[in-house]
Amino acid sequence: MLDELPTSRYASPLVATFIENRSILVKFASRFLGCRSHAEDVVQDTFFRLQNASGASIPLKAQMSYLFQVVRNLAIDHYRKQALEQRHTGAPQELMEAEAAYGATPETLHINFDTLEQIDEALSQLPERTRYAFEMYRLHGVQQKEIARELGVSPTLVNFMIRDALLHCCASVAKDEQPARRA
Repeated sequence: MLDELPTSRYASPLVATFIENRSILVKFASRFLGCRSHAEDVVQDTFFRLQNASGASIPLKAQMSYLFQVVRNLAIDHYRKQALEQRHTGAPQELMEAEAAYGATPETLHINFDTLEQIDEALSQLPERTRYAFEMYRLHGVQQKEIARELGVSPTLVNFMIRDALLHCCASVAKDEQPARRA
């Protein structure tokens, strides 16, 4: 929504720079938090802080660095707050909301946690680069072209790494679901 606003109406060049680079800041925050919606919250908090900040002028070259630092600090604060809430409640807020929304039974939650543990184990068996490509694409929503650029490989190779990781996870979960045969 902020990407569509004209930047000329804002008196602060820092706010204009923020609006022009909002999507980059969201991706940056997503890497810290692992959740795009939480990253959106952090970036929105950043915008409000910039609106309420004094009119101190920052050189043009330092504006992006300043914005990244503010987003990073707010993301760390958000992460710490989540960890504190999780320690006090005993379960992540998303899990409690999902349980209430879907009426999950303890058995279903156990099965889901077990499956997630199997997937985590399967991912730990993959080569570092393959696991990284899979997690960035499937969990953080980073485009394959960006992952390829970051790893210094072709987008086709990234596509194959993601496919191989997915097949490995599926095979690992399917292997554990097969009933044990008696001798």
